Amino acid sequence: MVRLQSYVLGSWHTGQAPFSALVDPSTEQVVAETSTRGLDFAAVLEHARNVGGPTLRGMTFAERGALLKAMSKALFADRERLIEVAMANCGATRGDAKFDIDGATGTLSYYAYLGKELGDRSVLVDGDSEPLLRNNARFHGLHLKTPRRGVAVHVNAFNFPAWGTFEKAAVALLAGVPVVSKPATSTAWLAVEMTRVLVDQGVMPEGSFQLVAGSAGDLLSHLGGQDVLAFTGSADTGATLRAGEGPVSRSTRVNVEADSLNAMVLGPDVRVGDDLWNRTVNSVHLEMTQKTGQKCTAIRRVFAPEALVEPFIQALSEELSRLQIGDPRIDGVRMGPLSNAAQLRDYREGVALLSGEARLAYGSPTEVDAARSVEGKGCFASPIVLHCMAPHAASLVHSREVFGPVVTVMPYDGSAQDAAALVNKGGGMLVSSLASSDRDFLQAFALEAAAFNGRLMLVDKKIAEVATPHGMVLPSMVHGGPGRAGGGEELGGLRGLDLYMQRTALQGNRGLLDKLFG
Repeated sequence: MVRLQSYVLGSWHTGQAPFSALVDPSTEQVVAETSTRGLDFAAVLEHARNVGGPTLRGMTFAERGALLKAMSKALFADRERLIEVAMANCGATRGDAKFDIDGATGTLSYYAYLGKELGDRSVLVDGDSEPLLRNNARFHGLHLKTPRRGVAVHVNAFNFPAWGTFEKAAVALLAGVPVVSKPATSTAWLAVEMTRVLVDQGVMPEGSFQLVAGSAGDLLSHLGGQDVLAFTGSADTGATLRAGEGPVSRSTRVNVEADSLNAMVLGPDVRVGDDLWNRTVNSVHLEMTQKTGQKCTAIRRVFAPEALVEPFIQALSEELSRLQIGDPRIDGVRMGPLSNAAQLRDYREGVALLSGEARLAYGSPTEVDAARSVEGKGCFASPIVLHCMAPHAASLVHSREVFGPVVTVMPYDGSAQDAAALVNKGGGMLVSSLASSDRDFLQAFALEAAAFNGRLMLVDKKIAEVATPHGMVLPSMVHGGPGRAGGGEELGGLRGLDLYMQRTALQGNRGLLDKLFG
């Protein structure tokens, strides 16, 4: 068994007893333990602000980009060992582990490229300078973006301990702001091992990146007005963090990316067996089974014209029936367990609640055929397909997310307005997809649904074979969503840096402004 340490204040620290246990969800055996008791979190933040911050701000964007590139290379070089850790602690299949780790290194590489493109600057100018008086051409104004003088505290979810940790870190570090990262305790082992790679390689400047393996203690109570808190997780926890002392009393900047009832819509022009139909079936299957459906971007609701609902349920069920569930280290397994026993209980409770509004069309919440390495053990769950026949009258299918391999299929009347209205009942989504080649339908749906979604996937027959998966988060595109989805934004290329930078209006002599900042 491994005893995890936190990397803070320039060295590795072991917490004091009692320790929290991390389990292998395939066997329910304890694989690691961790604690943060005894850590001085106020000192951790001050170390970031006073040591890491000045160092990063003294670097150009190109130099920060080179740092991110070095991080990506170091992590990729140890990829195989990290995959083994992910399989043991996260219950991830090899493919799911690669998806998580490669997401981390890929995002680091993308922001490294942006840093190189920005070059030898260390601050950004937002737009052109403009005259402020009609009768005086010299008096101008412009907007300057500079790194905030605080620390970025990142509180990450259990499902992507690699990608979640380093996608946030990539943006903050490129902006010139030091990071204190707090992965979810239950799957922190992978984030710890990745941090250890970077420390052992001597990649990161002192104080630029610290990692807390375990409880956050009183960490958040020490945040101030120059600091940033970025959280990924449940909507309820996000609301609690927003109400904390720092955000309320000291205006700590907060970004929340929360779970949501993401949707897939089949357009009225889709026909059983055509390219869009096959892509949609495959997309829903992938989003249900990748990471065992434990993705904030996973499809939870499918809307189809009434004539297509039963054929879709049948086609999806046939695909799911060929899925081998079990310990990801066993040959042939394509979907592993849920991350822990608490998640399994939530899955079963959630399916029971949704079953009050929808019939069970495929799967069982209590019985699962799983390949086990330890008989009777493991947090395995069956894929569940539900059929809700009256989606406008239902409420739980639009508000209760089951964070696992569960989807509800529902009819709509064939119009873009009705499809969008049902999608929007989710109260705010990270991403919704529409499969259709009807341009009028695509436009009408997008205009109605855009305000309720952080991202829309509009897939017609011309891109059906090449479009990225529904749930894949690209660093060049904004990730986040309104309402239920948290109301935040991250990534989106250079847009992501705005969270960590202060936009300041400068007014003065045009020649001086152009010379200093042009």
